[in-house]
Amino acid sequence: MTEDFVLAGVGGQGVISLGALLAAAGRSDGLEVQLAEVHGMAQRGGAVQAGLRLSDKPIHGALIPEGRARGILSTEPLEGLRYLRYLAPDGVLVTATEPEANIPDYPPIEELHARLNALPHAVLVDAVRLARQAGSRRATNVVLAGAASPYLPIRFETLEAELHRAFAAKGEAVIEINLRALHAGREAAACPAL
Repeated sequence: MTEDFVLAGVGGQGVISLGALLAAAGRSDGLEVQLAEVHGMAQRGGAVQAGLRLSDKPIHGALIPEGRARGILSTEPLEGLRYLRYLAPDGVLVTATEPEANIPDYPPIEELHARLNALPHAVLVDAVRLARQAGSRRATNVVLAGAASPYLPIRFETLEAELHRAFAAKGEAVIEINLRALHAGREAAACPAL
């Protein structure tokens, strides 16, 4: 079993941190992991993308072939649509609904939501709202980890444990915010926003 995931978003949205969290959780669950990051113009709000490969056998290469990804996890809708060519026919796109309109000709959000809703397997999550409810907008990427968790070959308990490790130095309050965000995302995947 090898399952590939494309992580996409805009600089400052925590795409690279999301990849690191999922990679660490995969390793903790005994999986082979390859994480390839493309930072792009992240410091200026540009596109950021990472490829995550998880397998129960050795992985020979970090690149994800087009049409083979089990999932796309996107911190904003336009970036999720940008990588559709990588999605397998039975793959799922998990995306935040709130746009990061970082370009002058950003399409109307209604059009993006209509395109996303027309996909056979899409989970749209109001991740920014859920992160704020959990205690911090910065936890938006963790909400998406929770929303994607039903599709990942990683145990949910392992994701929780990795959050504890990742935020241990920041204190119990930060850990609790991120755990609430993770659980909120998982619940939202069962009842998508749109």
